[in-house]
Amino acid sequence: MGEDLERLKQRFPLLEYLQRHNWSARPAGTPQEFVGLCPLHRESRPSFYVNVRKNLFYCHGCGRGGDLIRFVELFLNLPFHQSIAHLQRELTPVSTSPLLEQTLAFYQLQLHRSSEGARYLEQRGVHDPATIEELGIGYAPGGNLRRHLATLGYSLELLRDISLIDHQGRDAFCRRVIFPCRQYGQIVNLYGRSIGTAFPHRLLPRSKGGLVAWDSVRRSATVILVEGLFDLAVVWQAGFRNTTCAIGTHLTPLQFHQLSEQPDRVVYIVFDQDANQAGQCAAHQLAQRLADVKVPAHVVQLPAGHDPNSYFVAGATAGDFTDCLERAQRL
Repeated sequence: MGEDLERLKQRFPLLEYLQRHNWSARPAGTPQEFVGLCPLHRESRPSFYVNVRKNLFYCHGCGRGGDLIRFVELFLNLPFHQSIAHLQRELTPVSTSPLLEQTLAFYQLQLHRSSEGARYLEQRGVHDPATIEELGIGYAPGGNLRRHLATLGYSLELLRDISLIDHQGRDAFCRRVIFPCRQYGQIVNLYGRSIGTAFPHRLLPRSKGGLVAWDSVRRSATVILVEGLFDLAVVWQAGFRNTTCAIGTHLTPLQFHQLSEQPDRVVYIVFDQDANQAGQCAAHQLAQRLADVKVPAHVVQLPAGHDPNSYFVAGATAGDFTDCLERAQRL
C-alpha cells in the first residue's frame, strides 16, 4: 500500500494538482519553493508554501500542512481512502474523455439535422446560435450512437462501461437535448433533457464535474448561480455572461470551492421559485454557507412559480431580470 501511494504522488506532483485547481503562485526565494494564497481558508496575504522537491505544503496562516493526499482530504473534505480514489480518477480521465468528446460531436451534428431538437430549443427560449455553440448543446435522437462509435473503433463493452449504451444495446440518451459537463477542460459527463414523455433529465452515472462554463466565469467579481442548464442558456442570451450552473441546488465540494475561492466575489443565487419552497430553501441554505466563509451572497426572487428559463420564455427582458437582481436579499 505504501509503495502504491508513493507511486501515486510521484505521478501527480502536488504543484501540478494545485495548478489544475487554478492556484496561482510565485517563487518564494528558491527554485524549489512557491507561495500563494491558501486554498484552504480565506486570506489576503499569501502564506501557503509548496516545496516542489519534498512534494509538501504548509500554510503559515491556518497551520495546516502535509502531502498531496492530505491536501485533497482537506480541500474536498474527503476521508483518506476516498481522497486516493479521487486522485486516481483524475489521473485516468483520458480514457473516457475522448469518447465523450466524440459522442458530443455526434450529438451536435444531430441537432443540426433534427427539426425536433431545434424546435424544442426554440420552445425553451434557446435560439442564439452562438450560445448553443459555446455551451456545446446537441441532440440525441436515439438508436444511432452505437453504430457511429463502432465505426470509430470503440467497443460495445466500453460503451456499456461508460453507460452510453444499456445492457440491451440501446442508446442511453433518446429524444434528449444534450449538454456537456466539463472539469478542467475535459468532458466528464453528459446531461440529457428529455423532449418527450420520458424522465425529464439524465446524467451518466459519474461525477457531474465543476460549475458549468466556469472557465469563462471564474474571473468575474460578481457571479450569478442558477439551477438548470436551460436557465443558464437563456440568461446568457440576455447578456448576463457572468452566470454559471451547478445542475441542481446541491453543490459538490469542488463546485462550492469554485464559487467561494475568490476574495470579495459577490454571488447572486437565482433558484426556482417552487410551490413547495424547495428552491427557495436551498438558495437560503447556500447563501448562509457562503456567508459563513465571508462570501457576500444574495438570494434573488423571481415571480412565483418561475425559474429563469420560464421567466424569460414568458416575456421578461434583461431589464426585468436586472430589477430582480437589484432587489435581491443579502445574507
